[in-house]
Amino acid sequence: MIKKLVSLILAACACACASVAPVTASLEDCSEYSEYGIPGSDGTLLCRMGYLLAHDEQFLTPIWVAERLTREKVAGKAVRKDNFKPDPDLLPGKRAELTDYKGSGYDRGHMAPAADMKWHQKAMDESFYLSNIIPQNSNNNQQIWATLETHVRDWVLVRGEIIVYSGPIHDNDEANLTIGNNKVAVPDRLYKVIYDPFKKEAIAFLMPNQPINAKFLPNYIVTVREIENITGLDFLSRLPRKEQNRIEKTKATMWDRK
Repeated sequence: MIKKLVSLILAACACACASVAPVTASLEDCSEYSEYGIPGSDGTLLCRMGYLLAHDEQFLTPIWVAERLTREKVAGKAVRKDNFKPDPDLLPGKRAELTDYKGSGYDRGHMAPAADMKWHQKAMDESFYLSNIIPQNSNNNQQIWATLETHVRDWVLVRGEIIVYSGPIHDNDEANLTIGNNKVAVPDRLYKVIYDPFKKEAIAFLMPNQPINAKFLPNYIVTVREIENITGLDFLSRLPRKEQNRIEKTKATMWDRK
């Protein structure tokens, strides 16, 4: 009887373990991305070679994605393969699938851009996990957002190193629009926060997930604090409070790209 009970317990434990998603790499492996603090406590943290993100199991998109870019990182030669795939560290039903995006009319928009990952093939390949992707308006993704991503890489070449936080914004507790059988939420807005740790200054952008002419990019500059107030996130939380307030309350003008 006791042996039978032990067997049942072991079987139950094995079953339970099988239902648990694989554990992602230790957060220590992503210390370069969390040096200035983790923006929020919600979501599942996923540490990748080229970025750190928090994944939202309700909307099936990232909440935020953190990168640390240097001149060396943006000058690599890794090959873009466009091999999008579900995140292997998330369970089916708790993640986006390729079928969700198929025929949706939305681009699979990177939050940590593939072009930022040229420094290593593994970093490049992991940027195509769907946990790093949002349903993005095609024009927005290929025009103004792509322009902003290019500016970020230009700024790295000028400044040497920058910290970048990107993510979607869902204006309501329930998604206004979803795609696919898993109901991946289409964001209402997108944000990007860029911090220069040498000059101790930041520039932030907030825009709707809609078609926008790239020439209007400067119109979408906001303060970091405005994005924090909307999202509930806390960027650069490890900076001294006085310095954090100064940086986050200052509305920047477009940074020089040369």
